[in-house]
Amino acid sequence: MNGNAERLIVALDFDNFREAAEVVDQVHDVVGMFKVGMQLFYSEGAKVLDYIHEKGSKVFLDLKLHDIPNTVAQAARALTRYGAAVIDVHISGGKEMVQRAVEAAKEEAYKLNITPPLVVGVTVLTSLTEEMLREEVGIQETPEETVLRWAKMGLEAGLDGIVASAKEAAAITRELSCGLIITPGIRPVWAAENDQKRVLTPREAVESGATHLVVGRPVTQSSDSRSAVLRILEELEN
Repeated sequence: MNGNAERLIVALDFDNFREAAEVVDQVHDVVGMFKVGMQLFYSEGAKVLDYIHEKGSKVFLDLKLHDIPNTVAQAARALTRYGAAVIDVHISGGKEMVQRAVEAAKEEAYKLNITPPLVVGVTVLTSLTEEMLREEVGIQETPEETVLRWAKMGLEAGLDGIVASAKEAAAITRELSCGLIITPGIRPVWAAENDQKRVLTPREAVESGATHLVVGRPVTQSSDSRSAVLRILEELEN
């Protein structure tokens, strides 16, 4: 598997095991990781993670933990037991919450004698525009300013990486020391934007500093998921 394939994360945005497994079967040898989010995990539970691991692939368990510090710490312990390569928290929950999650994941992994998951922090969702941030959330900053402020706090709290729009990846690379930037909202040149607002193509995202790219519907809603992945890899390489 080449470097571009390793950086590609396919989002399994399904609510049933069968559809998710079909995509895993088609592309597990040409992508670096699968993202399992709330929709699939809450519907099907750990058997999806077990299936991905049986195929020799890694899991990004994307549940965006966000609660009081003690609750998030205990949740991080529980998620560590599933053997996911990456778990995430919402940085907006505060520095103590983030620190407790990172510490709990490491402690649980040490107790189980397994590799701890990378803990990454979610910043501003790619579905939010500057206008929505200002008028609906009450944040009087640009998305880039908010992402940088939260990312700085999260990294200081011990995060291994940041989840942010590809449009903010360049600012993170420029302003902060961060070796892992996961970017959702990636749309190949041939795909529709859907409900994501701040999107870039795979090539644009990598050039902006993204280390890992999350692609969902362009792959999972394709009649041929493997061909869709290969088209994305070709787009990255050309």
